[in-house]
Amino acid sequence: MSDNTYPDQEPLGAVTFAENPEPRCPCLLLLDTSGSMAGEPIAELNTGLKTFYNELQTDSLAIKRVEVALLSFGPVRIISDFTTAECFFDPQLEAVGDTPMGEAIRKGIELIKSRKEQYRANGISFYRPWIFLITDGEPTDEWKSAAAMIREGEQSKSFAFFAIGVNKADMKILRQLSVREPVKLQGLKFREFFQWLSNSMKSASRSNPGDRILLAPPLGWSEI
Repeated sequence: MSDNTYPDQEPLGAVTFAENPEPRCPCLLLLDTSGSMAGEPIAELNTGLKTFYNELQTDSLAIKRVEVALLSFGPVRIISDFTTAECFFDPQLEAVGDTPMGEAIRKGIELIKSRKEQYRANGISFYRPWIFLITDGEPTDEWKSAAAMIREGEQSKSFAFFAIGVNKADMKILRQLSVREPVKLQGLKFREFFQWLSNSMKSASRSNPGDRILLAPPLGWSEI
């Protein structure tokens, strides 16, 4: 398991909690960058990510409250730990390797736990974290322990987990991973998905920690 980050990313402490004591709305993106994503899929994913950050940066409250972490798998890499949108560095993901989805989920849940501990240690209130898994395939490693961790985390309301399938994603396995019905993305509409996600995150950042958040269409999820 690798903890490497891209060398040109902004440091985690670029904006300290003392400088920005706003409540945090954390969002973890688990991104499949395995070899099957080569070509148009990975290009569209990179464009979608840029759209996501650009949208967040236009909102004066979201830019202070929404924190995003990127973790890719194929192999598992922390591309960016939790930072606010102002620290976006346009990572340009590359497609290579297999699909260690189980490892990525377990590592992602560790990141969520660690960040929540940092919030508590610094007296920062926070919203229920969101985890989005985006994949075009099926796991090439052990994933049932990750599924158990997801169920436990959902039951304890430690986070909300969402699975997004692309192209030939194994929706049967995604249904076993997620307590919510996974969503099949039509074509490679990453930009539309990230546009929806940025709007959802901006709406969440205007609520109060602990409030119920309603996810609007097009994905059709209910309250989380």
